Parts: sequence; C-alpha cells; structure tokens
Amino acid sequence: MYKSLNSSFAPFMAANTSNINLQVSISNRQILSIALPITASIVVPQINFITNNIFLGGLGQKELAVAGITGVYYLIFAVIGHGLNNGLQALISRRAGENRIDQIGNLFSQGIRISIVFAIAGILLTWFIAPFLFRFALHDTERVRMAVDFLNIRILGLPFLYIYQMRNALLVGTNQSRFLIFGTAMEAIANIYFDYGLIYGKLGLPELGFNGAAYASIIAEFAGLVVIFLVIHLQGMGQRLALFKNIRYDWENCKLILRISFPIILQMAISIISWEFFYILIEHHGERDLAVSNTMRNIFGFFGCFTWAFGATTNSMVSNIIGQGLQHRVIELVGKIMKWSVGFAVLVCVLLNIFPQAFLSLYGQDQAFIDAAIPVMRIVSMALVLMSVSVIWLNAVTGTGNTKVNLYSEIAAIILYCLYVYTTLEKLKLPIGWGWASEGIYWMTLLIPSLWYMRSGRWKSHKM
Repeated sequence: MYKSLNSSFAPFMAANTSNINLQVSISNRQILSIALPITASIVVPQINFITNNIFLGGLGQKELAVAGITGVYYLIFAVIGHGLNNGLQALISRRAGENRIDQIGNLFSQGIRISIVFAIAGILLTWFIAPFLFRFALHDTERVRMAVDFLNIRILGLPFLYIYQMRNALLVGTNQSRFLIFGTAMEAIANIYFDYGLIYGKLGLPELGFNGAAYASIIAEFAGLVVIFLVIHLQGMGQRLALFKNIRYDWENCKLILRISFPIILQMAISIISWEFFYILIEHHGERDLAVSNTMRNIFGFFGCFTWAFGATTNSMVSNIIGQGLQHRVIELVGKIMKWSVGFAVLVCVLLNIFPQAFLSLYGQDQAFIDAAIPVMRIVSMALVLMSVSVIWLNAVTGTGNTKVNLYSEIAAIILYCLYVYTTLEKLKLPIGWGWASEGIYWMTLLIPSLWYMRSGRWKSHKM
C-alpha cells in the first residue's frame, strides 16, 4: 500500500516526517508544476460563475444584471477566505522551506478553526445586515428583493468554501497543487448539472428559477470539498504531515496566522467592497450597463485566473526559498514567474480584441448588448496585462510575510479608485467604459509600492 502511495505522492517518500523534503527549486519547470494545477483550480470556479450567468441570462436581462450584484457581494466573503488562505499558505510554505514539517499539521488545524468562525460571521451579517444595505443602495425594489432572497440561500455555502480554501493552502504550500484538480473538477460537474436542473426545472429537479443558481452553487462547493478530502485521505497526507496529530487549540499559531493573514484579508475585503460600490454606481446607469459590467467581471474572473495562479505560485515559492536561506535569489525567481504571467495575459488580451463577439455571444443577449460591451472589453483586456505584473509583485510581498505593505498599498489604491469612479460615473455621468478605466489606476497604484519594497531589500530582515 505505501509503495503505491509513494509512487504517486513523490515528495513524501517516507512516513516519518523527518525524511520529507518539501523545498522547491528555482526553475521554470518547478514554477509551471505549481502554477498550472492552481490555474485549473481557479478556472473551474470561474467557469461555474460564468455557467450560472449563461443559464441566468436565459431567464432575462434583469436576472443577469442582479447576478452581477449578488456575485460581487459573495465575492467579498470569498476573498476574505482567500486572504486567510494566502496567509496560511505563506506560513506552510515557509515551514516547508525550513523543513519543519511537524509544524504544518498544527497550522492547518488552526486555519480550519479560524475559517469556520469567519464563515459563521459571514452568514449572520448576510442575514441580518445585508438587506438594509441593499435597500439603501439600490434604486429598484425588485432587484433588492431578488438579491436578498438569493444571498440568504447562497451564503450557506460559505463554510464549505472556506474549508476548501484552507485545503488549497495546504496543497499549494506543500507543493502538491496537482491534487487541486480533483476537487475542482467535481465542483464544475456538479455546478453545471444542478444549475441546468434547478434553474429550468430539468433532469427531474424542481424549477427554482433565479434562486436555483444559489442552491446549485452550494451543492457544487460541498461536492468539491468532499472529493478533495477523499483524495487527500487516499494519498496518506494526514499521516505523513501529522495533520490530525495535534488539533487542540493553539493560541500562538492562531495569532501568527491572523497576524500574517489579517492585512491580506482586510486588503482584499476593501478591494471587493469598492467593487461592490462600483457596481452600485453602475446600477444607477440602468439594467443594460449593469448586465454589461457583469460580463466584464466574468472576463476579469476567468482570464485573470492565469495571473492569480502565478501570484499564488509567487507567494508559495518566495516564502519557501526564504525558508531555505536563499534570499539573494528572490528577485530572480519573481522575474521568472512574471515573464510567464505577462506572457499569458498578453495572449489573452490579443484573443479578446480579435474575437470579442465570440465571447459576448455566449450570454444570449441581443446585438445592441454586444455593441455596448465591446468597447468596455477592450479596456478590460488592457487592464488584465497591467494586473499580470502587479499581482506578481504583490504576492512576492506576501511571501516575505510583511503583509502590512500590501494593506497600505491597497488603501491608497482604493481611495484613488473610489474617487475616480464616483466622479466619472455619478457626477459626470460618463459612459461605463470610463468607469472601467479605473482598473488601470488601481493596478498601477498597487504595483509601485510593491515593486519598490521588493527592490529595496527591506524584507530580508522580516521574520515569521
């Protein structure tokens, strides 16, 4: 049994953790071996979101428009989990680089504990606070009702999502990102099946309309979580990394996780809250502009997956090689990863500008919708290239452990972003393309301090 496990689980060559080596090398092959499975794991949830929107687009433009608001709202909580994921991943990667394997299991257990508390808080906020916020911010009462009803159901998937994200931190931090594919594949299959069945009342399932997408997403998240637990169990990771050897509450490790993660969580939450603010301003422009902007979010989410995957790789590998004492090679590593990230982004930008109609026609809307969306998509495609640079340097900072730099950069970027979108969309009433140009301001403001900090070398004295 162990012989077969070892053949598929290469780094874990012995049950004794002292014989495990999780240190990474600085090579293109190592970068791609980590980044490509992460890409697949990030692409699948985005495919799920796009699938939801394609099916909901079949119900009408109002449903597609409201899906943009509810999608960004849920994304606020998703990125809170992602921030916790990033902090835990950096810590696990650092311990892997230091070959302190015995610390990984306890870090993971405390991460699960923290994520469940966050999930409960997110559910309560959505049930008791969000309805008042939507009634205050949105102009159309029917959209408010649809959004609140949808989110009261959708938020119940948050515990499954958060635990799943902690598992992702473990797999990426221990250089086992290839196993992410199994959970995400199951999630995609379940989401498409139940989306089609529950939205339209097909496949022997009840017709739930707009809310059917909420139930489908919860089922899909639960299915993905079950599969990834099963895969990790079959691979023997629980025993090899002593994941459940010491699951008691550990205040020191909880405090360490929160200290590293909290600035990232706050940074990402502020970012997405500002995006919700952007969508509220778009809602004031009418249903079509809101629906167009929802498709732009799909583009950012789907095609940005490559960038975020390379960003996660940067976080993990930078932390790992610092743990190995190879600080002098960090900038070399970041440069290698950035070349891959920018290369993919440029390719995507070219394809979107050559074939804009092919992507937009998936949503089943009329030609007037497509004509309105194409100019905005050209702006978004250029922003994707700038993002491909900024995200890498931002995650390099995360890998050093000094996440406060990220938070300060985010605050500056959001202030400029919100001032710009409020002026262009609310005061000047300019077309939404002007509003989407804010992405360039946002990513450039994040890039400059991150690049300066990494080039300065000040991170070399930071400990975690």
